[in-house]
Amino acid sequence: MTTGDAPAKAHTLIEALPWLARFHGATVVIKYGGNAMTEEHLREKFAADVVFLRYAGLRPVVVHGGGPQINAHLDLLGIESTFTAGLRVTSPEAMRVVRMVLVGQVNRDVVGLINRHGPFAVGMSGEDAHLFTAARKHAVVDGAPVDIGQVGDIVAVEPGAVRALLDDGRIPVISSVARGEDGTVYNVNADTAAAALAVALGAAKLIVLTDVEGLYRDWDPETRDGKVIDRLSASELRELLPALSSGMVPKMEACLTAVDGDVPQAHVLDGRVPHAVLLEIFTDEGVGTMVLPDTAPAVPGAARPTATSLNGSEQ
Repeated sequence: MTTGDAPAKAHTLIEALPWLARFHGATVVIKYGGNAMTEEHLREKFAADVVFLRYAGLRPVVVHGGGPQINAHLDLLGIESTFTAGLRVTSPEAMRVVRMVLVGQVNRDVVGLINRHGPFAVGMSGEDAHLFTAARKHAVVDGAPVDIGQVGDIVAVEPGAVRALLDDGRIPVISSVARGEDGTVYNVNADTAAAALAVALGAAKLIVLTDVEGLYRDWDPETRDGKVIDRLSASELRELLPALSSGMVPKMEACLTAVDGDVPQAHVLDGRVPHAVLLEIFTDEGVGTMVLPDTAPAVPGAARPTATSLNGSEQ
């Protein structure tokens, strides 16, 4: 570092001070996925960011999926992936692969990356200690429910084990599978799981990492360009949901679930940006799209977007 760089670095540290004070001791739930999970340099930066949060006095929790890894393993085993109404049809054979990949591969990889920086990460499945309980989810085709196998919606969360790990200074890393009351194991959407856990923990923030900059206004599908919406209220987002692309719907629904459940802030961030989590939490500008409860103070100059001009990209 040259002497000329020092003032800029000092300014960055001072800018972080009020955010360090505000979020000290706060629980932050991060849904980890997309390119941030599959590109090695981003994986390493994400792990370092999570440990930074821990040393900065926050209580991070990581919830992950693993769609690309599941697809690769199903292809390797010659198991066909089929989708109905945008949802993966999960046969018992496919569910065994999903469970193995999420719990035995992806979870261990994330835990290992974090623990290069210290003995912090502890891997869990949504099945452990009845953390997530799910009920069978049906796709809807032409207004009629269609059975898509072992795909579930979360109906209950028991966060005691996660709280115990946080109280012990650990970083819980949770794979998005869940138990059913009848013993069936379900694949659940990781965005949905992260939101449900954020509500159950009374988290200060939900952060959803994805592969776009945020929610766009004036999206042009040909140029794939538009202006990112910095922030919007729960009511505004609720009105916009029917106009969103299929890839953005579960992420924005997760944000809505979180703020409706008294989580003060929910964010969708571009996981392709190195250190996106730190930029959101510790800088004045922030990044991505922030969703706030309707009861949050009004923000001067915040434009209200229109439903016809929004889109995003499927993860």
